[in-house]
Amino acid sequence: MKHYTYFLFIFLFYFNTIAQERATITGVVSDQFGALPGAKVTIEGTNFNTLTDINGSYTFKLEEGEYIVTAGFVMYNSESKSVTVKVGETATLDFILKTGFTIDQPVSLGSRAEPKSSLKTTAPVDIISPQELTNSTQIELSHILHYLVPSFHSTNQTISDGTDHIDPATLRGLGPDQVLVLVNGKRRHNSSLLNVNGTVGRGTVGTDFNAIPIASIERIEILRDGATSQYGSDAIAGVVNIILKRQVEVIDIDGRIGINKEGDGQTNYFSSNFGFNLGKEGFINLTGEYRSRDATNRAGNYTGPVYSNNATEDADLINENYFFNTTGYSDQRIMEIGSAQTQNLAVSFNGELPFSNNSSFYFNGGRNYREGKAKGFFRLPKDEDRVVLELFPNGFSPQILTDIQDDAITAGIRGVKNNWNIDFSYSIGKNALDYTVNNSNNASLGIASPKTFYSGGFRYQQNTSNLDISRTYDWLSGVNIAFGAELRVENYQIIAGEEASYINGGSTYTDEFGDEQPRIPGAQVFPGFQPENELSRFRTNSAGYLDIETNISEKLLLKTAARYEYYNDFGGQLIWKFSGRYRVNNDISVRSGFSSGFRAPSLHQVYFQNISSQFINGEIIQVGTFNNESAIAQEAFKIKSLKPELSRHFSLGVNGKLQDNLSFTVDYYYIKIKDRIVLSGRFAEGYESILEPFNAGAAQFFTNAIDSETSGIDAALQYKTELGNGILNASIAANFNKTRVVGDIKVSESLIGQEDLLFNREEIARVESAQPNYKINNLLSYEIRGFKINLGNTYFGDVSFIHPEDGNPNNWVLNELSGEIETRDQKFTPKLLTDLSVSYKLNKSLEFVLGGNNIFNVYPDKHTHSANINNGNFVYSRRVQQFGVNGSNFYIRAFLKL
Repeated sequence: MKHYTYFLFIFLFYFNTIAQERATITGVVSDQFGALPGAKVTIEGTNFNTLTDINGSYTFKLEEGEYIVTAGFVMYNSESKSVTVKVGETATLDFILKTGFTIDQPVSLGSRAEPKSSLKTTAPVDIISPQELTNSTQIELSHILHYLVPSFHSTNQTISDGTDHIDPATLRGLGPDQVLVLVNGKRRHNSSLLNVNGTVGRGTVGTDFNAIPIASIERIEILRDGATSQYGSDAIAGVVNIILKRQVEVIDIDGRIGINKEGDGQTNYFSSNFGFNLGKEGFINLTGEYRSRDATNRAGNYTGPVYSNNATEDADLINENYFFNTTGYSDQRIMEIGSAQTQNLAVSFNGELPFSNNSSFYFNGGRNYREGKAKGFFRLPKDEDRVVLELFPNGFSPQILTDIQDDAITAGIRGVKNNWNIDFSYSIGKNALDYTVNNSNNASLGIASPKTFYSGGFRYQQNTSNLDISRTYDWLSGVNIAFGAELRVENYQIIAGEEASYINGGSTYTDEFGDEQPRIPGAQVFPGFQPENELSRFRTNSAGYLDIETNISEKLLLKTAARYEYYNDFGGQLIWKFSGRYRVNNDISVRSGFSSGFRAPSLHQVYFQNISSQFINGEIIQVGTFNNESAIAQEAFKIKSLKPELSRHFSLGVNGKLQDNLSFTVDYYYIKIKDRIVLSGRFAEGYESILEPFNAGAAQFFTNAIDSETSGIDAALQYKTELGNGILNASIAANFNKTRVVGDIKVSESLIGQEDLLFNREEIARVESAQPNYKINNLLSYEIRGFKINLGNTYFGDVSFIHPEDGNPNNWVLNELSGEIETRDQKFTPKLLTDLSVSYKLNKSLEFVLGGNNIFNVYPDKHTHSANINNGNFVYSRRVQQFGVNGSNFYIRAFLKL
């Protein structure tokens, strides 16, 4: 025992001696309202940095010497102080930070050099600050961006299979697959879902923004410029970089419950974020998040036939069978049209562990699991080709149940060697989606049909290795040289469903003329993927880039970038970019850029194939999507292999500060895209004998069919001032955007003369006017004595639905009451939505919020043509949407910081 006591004494003496050989710098970082937890404090010229705790406190243990300490926080002006400390001494440095503008914040996106403010970059970068994320009235990331960023568009879709559960997201009016998403600067994987129904982004593959928990995000940077020469394929419209939290010694707990004015769509949100120190300088930040949403239903009362096409007979049968009491819906509705029911559970992590003063190991990742339940078109008892009356005498409302699992992990090493910054990383991203059909039947199996089916699913995996090397030289006013390489391996899989979900059981029925007719095979609403659809395809991509930034003078910055990518399936592509920035003075800069770009066809577009039930002109048709490997695509339609989309970009902008509390930015852009990949129209007439073996009534496929031009203006004003004893923040931002399909529709030699069928006027309008051509966001907030009021307004421009057949005047109808010619085309007028929240901070740890989205209960225009309403079902459009059809949503929220 004496020996242990002796060694313990020696250890404590040694530890105390070491501790005394260190100097201490400590202090508190605050703003005018109190402590700033999570503020970053750094020792300039070293790798030492830390984040303040719940009390705004920080501490450094250092060797004696003279140091410059800098404190900063997003949307605050940073401040630096110098101090000299000796061994055993403690120096106290407190900081009181003043609020600043996003234009002053350092951004890492769009440059390989040291982060610099937006005032010094060659391209526009938006910053979504921690305050904006916290104050948002939304609980899904895609919707937060939808209401904060004018050029970003993402709404819930309805009656569109898997797209009901993964919202398509776009930037600058282009497609979901033309925006690149990064997490901590590393490429994020795409979803396994290919959007094949009639929604925005039809025929594209996007990234599932809502798989990333909001509570894990520190801030978001959005580069509004073509950047494929810097980051690779997909970055035609721009890049979204999601930066994860690094905070430690702070626990954030967030809880929220909301409900729509209509009494449906209840939302629940709960999250927790906390962090730990790893060793002296390392950290790990962890997040858990739960999010659920009940379904909303904005269907109208059904007015069409149910049991028979004979109106008198049908009315009697409806009354006798109490039909509208059997549908499961209120009033005379037979469908669920609105946001689908979903439930999310997510965990994520972000960490770093220094090896030395010049190198560290970093890592981040997470898992999101989502369950969804959506409804399809009601199968009516009159349609015996798809309804087994012995199982469903009154028809049925089929359900599509989705199980979506999204996994990601990134690990890397970065450091400095011989003045070169070196960063090597490896990322794995996986997304899996499985379909289960419930409350349905495979009519061809007759009474032997199950009511629940596993219909198969998709898998997508992306493995990415990156090596990035950069160095800054003192030539001229500073030159940064960066180069690197990337290797990416992708895998796309289609998983077959169970046999009962797709098999043709041979059951028949007798029609009204006494003839025997075959029944439709496959699970109604979503027939299962067949074994011949099952596949697993790989692709590799290797790339190298060179990026040079040259500060010719303190005012003039020139930038050049070039990248070469090689895909093993279609070959290589060289792209480039030239850009520059000139500082007129310290407060105003002019910037411009010209570049080329490209987007490789996704593996999904190359290999996807299936048979699906689609609603077309009032009829449900089995539509086959055939990939370019199939005999039908190659022999019947002479479709060539897909090639990459090529683009040209031009931008010109100016930004700056008109005075200390007012900043502005205005940017013009022009994007021309050649050979855009689209999903064709449905070919049926003349191909019956070819399609019959596949149990399909129509065929569609992917092809490089169109060219497009997009031009627009992004503009923003930000204003901050002290008002009374509080702070007023005001901003207004707008995007005005115009996309046009230019030139002829490109068809194969066998389809000459069928251009309007391959890409009809509805599909052209989906590119040109299915998203608002302008959007204006206004935010006002006032904070005083623990109270904060946030008011947000979003003005959505008009959108248009263009019916594929109404370009022909022969299809127009004379309204006998109004005397006007009616077409099924419709323009949906602009709408203004208002969000409001009021919060009170009880103390430094607890905050309560009352709020509402769309508080004036604004809805899109209703359909005006009876054909679009579809026997009363569709009051609102499902083809084009400005902001969804949920109406007002009100919530209460509690936020706890420990």
